[in-house]
Amino acid sequence: MKTTTNFTQWAQRGLLGLTMLTLLVSCEKGESQQVGNEKNNLERILTLPTKDTFPQSSFLTTNKEESGFTIVENGVASDILVSPSDHPGVLRIAGMFQKDLGHVSGQEPELIVGDEYQSKNLIIVGTVGKSSLIDRLGQEGKIDVAQLEGKWEQFLITSVENPMEGVENALIIAGSDKRGTIFGMFDLSEKMGVSPWYWWADVPIKVRQNIYAKPETYTLGEPKVKYRGIFINDEAPALSGWVTEKYGDFNKQFYEKVFELILRMKGNYLWPAMWGRSLWDDDPTTAPLADEMGIVLATSHHEPLMRSHVEWDRHGEGPWDYDKNPEKLREFWREGMERTKGQEKVVTLAMRGDGDEAMSEGTNIDLLEKIVKDQREIIEEVTGKPIAETPQVWALYKEVQDYYDKGMRVPDDVTLLLCDDNWGQVRVLPALDSEPREGGYGMYYHFDFVGGPRSYKWLNTTQIERVWEQMNLTYSYGVDEIWLVNVGDIKPMEFPISFFLDYAWNPEEFPAEQLSKYYTTWSQKQFGTEHAKEIGEIIALYTKYNSRRKPELIEPTTYSLQNFNEAEKMVEDYNSLVTRAKKVEEQLPAGALDAFYQLVLYPVEACANLNEMYVSAGKNRLYGFQNRASTNHFADKARELFFKDTVFTNHYHGLANGKWNHMMSQTHMGHTDWRDPAYNKMPPVSYIQSGNQANLGYVVEDGVSRSPWMPGGLNSSSFPSFDPINDQNYYVEIFNMGQEKLSYTITTENEWIKLSSKGGTIQYDEKVFVSIDWNKAPSGQDLGEIIIKADHSEEEIKVSLPIRNDLPENITGFVENQGIVSMDAVNYQSANETEDVSWQTIPNLGRTGSAITTKPVTATKQNPNDNGPYLEYDIYLMDSGTYNLTTYFSPTLNFQKDEGLIYAVSIDGDAPQMINLHKDAIAADWTYPTWWNEAVKDNIMKQTVLSKELSAGTHTIRYWAVDPGLVLQKIVLQKEGVDVESYLGPPESLIKK
Repeated sequence: MKTTTNFTQWAQRGLLGLTMLTLLVSCEKGESQQVGNEKNNLERILTLPTKDTFPQSSFLTTNKEESGFTIVENGVASDILVSPSDHPGVLRIAGMFQKDLGHVSGQEPELIVGDEYQSKNLIIVGTVGKSSLIDRLGQEGKIDVAQLEGKWEQFLITSVENPMEGVENALIIAGSDKRGTIFGMFDLSEKMGVSPWYWWADVPIKVRQNIYAKPETYTLGEPKVKYRGIFINDEAPALSGWVTEKYGDFNKQFYEKVFELILRMKGNYLWPAMWGRSLWDDDPTTAPLADEMGIVLATSHHEPLMRSHVEWDRHGEGPWDYDKNPEKLREFWREGMERTKGQEKVVTLAMRGDGDEAMSEGTNIDLLEKIVKDQREIIEEVTGKPIAETPQVWALYKEVQDYYDKGMRVPDDVTLLLCDDNWGQVRVLPALDSEPREGGYGMYYHFDFVGGPRSYKWLNTTQIERVWEQMNLTYSYGVDEIWLVNVGDIKPMEFPISFFLDYAWNPEEFPAEQLSKYYTTWSQKQFGTEHAKEIGEIIALYTKYNSRRKPELIEPTTYSLQNFNEAEKMVEDYNSLVTRAKKVEEQLPAGALDAFYQLVLYPVEACANLNEMYVSAGKNRLYGFQNRASTNHFADKARELFFKDTVFTNHYHGLANGKWNHMMSQTHMGHTDWRDPAYNKMPPVSYIQSGNQANLGYVVEDGVSRSPWMPGGLNSSSFPSFDPINDQNYYVEIFNMGQEKLSYTITTENEWIKLSSKGGTIQYDEKVFVSIDWNKAPSGQDLGEIIIKADHSEEEIKVSLPIRNDLPENITGFVENQGIVSMDAVNYQSANETEDVSWQTIPNLGRTGSAITTKPVTATKQNPNDNGPYLEYDIYLMDSGTYNLTTYFSPTLNFQKDEGLIYAVSIDGDAPQMINLHKDAIAADWTYPTWWNEAVKDNIMKQTVLSKELSAGTHTIRYWAVDPGLVLQKIVLQKEGVDVESYLGPPESLIKK
């Protein structure tokens, strides 16, 4: 870092310009630059020239005619001036900002720590009330500091002419406080082209020859959420293995990178790693560094008074039991407060059982309230300040929520940290009419969890749409003091971490309609404009697919191999993403490839591979039952894909000469309960001994079963019916049951039956698709036939094809097919809204399509009548019969702790039937009851809510909003006796308009 307290001679700039000329020639060729060397891979910083312009809405421009201040011109950056009177943390971050300017321009500017300087263009950085430079400019009326005084973490950036003697133009970065100033510098860095993930994901910094600030004042205002941060947790084996190799331990050198990352995303809060570790005890110099840099440290939900739990194992005496060992515990806690005296922090109160377990059953509320009272006395004694001046938090995690529900209370100045259920569903929110608390409310959320029904730690499985929906609910109910998210190992949660902290800054300016744009914007910040939309779509889809069921929960039987082509469609979708991602990879410059692999390609191809492995194992089981020759092929395929996973992991670990070794070492295959397997385990497969002679078998898609022992169309004698509205295209799958190749023919005497093939020779399996030429088909209901024959046999297999060509032409709405009408909730035909309640589509949220909810989420309970809010779905049934209606909701807990969330449904104008989503959700989620286990494993809450005799023809279904907070994904009407189980449910039916 080049820092000086003397005037820099103007002549130096000529030499810098000559140096930059050489660099720019290289940049024009599109070559990436690398700072650092191969041996010291932790210091490697990549830069990449870009011709991308800044968005029109940005206060930056590459057009000099729009300039109010020159930040970079011809590859030369303006120098930086910081007052020595400012916060040490501001001076430290100014050094990082100096490096950022050097990277985006190609030549590092001077950083001057002083109160005066002479330069044509100068960037002046400082904090109101702390920087003599900023205070002087305010006193002289050259900047308006009034809008910053008394504000929390606000900054402004503005250009000023002749701010001081010897300076013609200045860009002022002024902060209301230490973090405000820091955020101003890092916000400018990000907008110039320095991703917060430039180090943590090797995102190349964008180099531009010219960067100008427009002549306007830029500010983001104050953050809407006071404390915004992450929890490093469950950090073994991945992060711990990486840290041990690279840093020796979780020391100051490691945490400085973490602190910088949080600040670059405008976060301010951290729960540090705590699996057998203590930030304070392992390296006592780390906490002072956090305080200097502006990171607010706290201990996790079960670690009171700034003491990590592992420290009790190291230094504690006696049992972790306040009833039996109060003096030693008070002494232990007092030491935690003493060593952090004077440091900004949020202090955790109360206690859980030893090792983050529930307290004993005998624990009573009186004892817990006494613990809090005694802890607060310690805080007040050590700090010497009124207790309300020290931020404190009580985490209502798992069973602690029950203590609160039973009447335990803490003083009003304590923040109540509410929690999700560890799987992304908020458990409880304050009542809208509750008395405001001085300490307010916070939310502890999860992207990672170790616990039941199974741990999930490997890759990102969280849709940002779900985060938006739950945190919008959270914010709307007044939870804005703390937003904290458990991020596991940090990597590979880069994308959702970015979203969580971006959203936390100002939820009010982030409607659901902007969610799809966020994918593109974030991708543009990492990889530039050209491929941003495509990369954004890939990220949106792979997180959607991963969220359907977390990888640790996938089994060979998860997706149906027999209905709706579900398993094969899922594999095709994943592999299509792999193809798209590799196509982008081929077009990216070399300097962006490491980042692209970490952020996009690895999670896509690794998850595609994992899912195909499980489907292959599922086929091995099913085909073994069917005696297919391909049984052994799919056993081999599963094994091949299992070991292919290691190839991806090793490639990741080898990036940047091993910079990220160990980071993907989390096991992710072979889970049977919440405990991680010691090693990845392949799903079991079996082999069969087929006879030599070829032998023909077949499966008819959705075919009529011959018997209960031949389900799923095996050797079926009939297809389901065909009709011209749905215009079905069913397959018959021919399979071989011998080692020799099978030759076969498939024919028909009906000219209106179309076959995709008339036969062939196969080793294993082949699908022939059957459809109808409706221009040639007979009217009314009729029966056609196909004949399947193996060449070596005289036997002919006849399969019937029933058709119904007698349907009216004016059919509208969702059309039944084989006894099923499936409706994506967002594709309603009509909607009714009121003055108080309207409908909100959340694009891409859910397992298959998008989802819909009501807004505002704070609306009062609605009355389901003709004047209330409802959605209407028109359907057409081919046949009469008894039909059951099933609703599919995003998992949502009873966050108001009342009788449950209510909605209503009706068919054909019947009186609305009131349904309680939580009628069976009696046991608390933290006890792992069946209702909750199934909801989080499947990432859906399904209810079959009514049964009704319906005639053939047109009908109307209404879904009525009653309580807010319900998120509807799908409605399915299914005829009794139709048995087509699948994980995702029936795909959406044809819609006729």
